[in-house]
Amino acid sequence: MVDLAQIVKAYDVRGTVPDQLNADVARAVGAAFVRVTGAERCVVAHDMRTSSPDLVAAFAEGATGQGADVVNAGLGPTDMLYYASGSLDLPGAMFTASHNPAKYNGIKMCRAGARPIGQDTGLAEIRDLAQEFLATQPAPAARQGTVSDRDLLADYARHLRTLVDLSGIRRLKVVVDAGNGMGGYSVPAVLGDAKLPALPLDIVPMYFELDGSFPNHEANPLEPANIVDLQAKVREVGADLGLAFDGDADRCFVVDERGEPVAPSAITALVATRELVKDPGATVIHNLIVSHAVPEIVRERGGVPVRSRVGHSFIKAEMAETNAVFGGEHSAHYYFRDFWFADTGMLAAMHVLAALGGQDRPLSELVGEFTRYVASGEINSTVADQAGRLAALRDRYASVGVDELDGLTVEFGDGAWFNVRASNTEPLLRLNVEAPTPERMAEVRDEVLAIVRA
Repeated sequence: MVDLAQIVKAYDVRGTVPDQLNADVARAVGAAFVRVTGAERCVVAHDMRTSSPDLVAAFAEGATGQGADVVNAGLGPTDMLYYASGSLDLPGAMFTASHNPAKYNGIKMCRAGARPIGQDTGLAEIRDLAQEFLATQPAPAARQGTVSDRDLLADYARHLRTLVDLSGIRRLKVVVDAGNGMGGYSVPAVLGDAKLPALPLDIVPMYFELDGSFPNHEANPLEPANIVDLQAKVREVGADLGLAFDGDADRCFVVDERGEPVAPSAITALVATRELVKDPGATVIHNLIVSHAVPEIVRERGGVPVRSRVGHSFIKAEMAETNAVFGGEHSAHYYFRDFWFADTGMLAAMHVLAALGGQDRPLSELVGEFTRYVASGEINSTVADQAGRLAALRDRYASVGVDELDGLTVEFGDGAWFNVRASNTEPLLRLNVEAPTPERMAEVRDEVLAIVRA
């Protein structure tokens, strides 16, 4: 029998199909989901992976067996599921493994209003109950639930367009790399004219064919190798910018008109600035490894920056608690109060398009004002003894001062800082360094890596 502790992660379910995640597991999770959330109705959606429809059907079987009606929104990006959960006020489940390879699939779950379900907010209970149901079938409810299909793509696109008006911007040429993921389905609906009137955008599509085997490159735009094609195409066609979406299209990565990557921290600061115009003095959440430019700029624009641990369940909880208008992470996850505090890469992309198209400068100049420091990017090291290496770092920098909100953060007095976090799922330590100059960044990076890899 599958040990669900192996595939139920901090924020979602993620495993290989069919040995770890199969119809039996999905059915048990569906039943447990209804029991834990108390759902009388729920909504489900799925990505383009070949295993997704069967897993959805099994989940729905488990859910209806416990008396819940299931609204099947079918194919869509993860943020469409959040839209469905928010607009219909229903708990939801999204079947996707995001950027993981083809053999994986997963389930992201939320309560009504797109409120996240993580280990501390119901996921551990769902895991334990589903484990019981794998061993002993749950007793069926007195009433069997029903399954109904509902196409929400146009409604989702229409809602996003009410949040950012692109109709009056100057005409922009935009290369979009969907990585054979769900961006190939959602971009034509939101930014194109597949569902709604055309916008002043000339979309140059790349890899829009839905293919869960990811034949062109992995659908993870944070890896530099995966945006090489996008960078080349932007330069080739003279585009104003390029957008790259991950597999389930909840993250968006941006490159400028030169084909150069724009740091997610700069996008966070840009979008925060726009949101603070709408709601002066509002709170903006950022995780602790975005650039220090983000809280600086938020303060300068009259907002209140609040630091959070890395991870969507932490960010969403912090946003709800503070009624924050916006939140951003180094991983290109962007969260909006106007979107039920959920993350949507598409809405962040629309803010970038609106900012760029509302003035005449190229994107490289526009984001230049939001870029103040030199960052290392995330550097992963395979480490057998994560706790031991963190302890060694703690001892080495005790005199400087160590912050342990999320992993281990050390701030030097000259503007340089680093953070080291242990991966939840792999024997890795993740290092991020930032400093005022390339030389200082390299000095801190090499010093810390020497300890991590000793």
